[in-house]
Amino acid sequence: MEPRPAASKIVGGIYVIVDPDHCASQDIFDVAEATASAGASVIQLRHKHAPEEIVAHEARTIAQICRANDTLFIVNDAPEIAAEVGADGVHVGQGDLSIAECRTILLPHQIVGKSNALLDEAITSFEEGADYIAVGSIYTTTTKSDTSPAGLSTLRAVADRVTAPIVAIGGIKASNIEAVAKAGADSACVATAVTLADDPAAATQELVERFADARISS
Repeated sequence: MEPRPAASKIVGGIYVIVDPDHCASQDIFDVAEATASAGASVIQLRHKHAPEEIVAHEARTIAQICRANDTLFIVNDAPEIAAEVGADGVHVGQGDLSIAECRTILLPHQIVGKSNALLDEAITSFEEGADYIAVGSIYTTTTKSDTSPAGLSTLRAVADRVTAPIVAIGGIKASNIEAVAKAGADSACVATAVTLADDPAAATQELVERFADARISS
């Protein structure tokens, strides 16, 4: 099967997770607007344990923001909501719906990304048809308590074995994003490095520039 066009737009960019639980007092829509306008390639809405109707409302609004800025929009864990609001895709973890199950809900053009902490997991996700492979956590992260360490060594190993876009995730910030790029990540996923910044737009722009420069020099 030919790669879905949306997946290629991930390559080379910054992927921002917007989570109401990790935005301090900032409005999530303001954060989404700031990051999208500052050059983020992807925004993912993650709102664990919130009622479906609240997540759907948030998703509709962020989908509009992303469309206006030519930014990919991904919904965490909820393919039904992704299909309903016209998101570009869904992101799932190892314990969520399978890629095949997501495909039965999503539209043909919508993509599925999957989290992986181990090389074997990443290879399996790729073989099952994941449009992008998330690898993490690369560094210690405060936004997820149930994640397993992967590190740069796993990221390098996955980059050597998988041809789908690779998104590095977990504890990434301006001071370590160059190492992530040099280890083979096609995209760097961040959360609090942007969402807790005093100026999310400026933080996003710095990450975009640092990641792009590191990819050129690696």
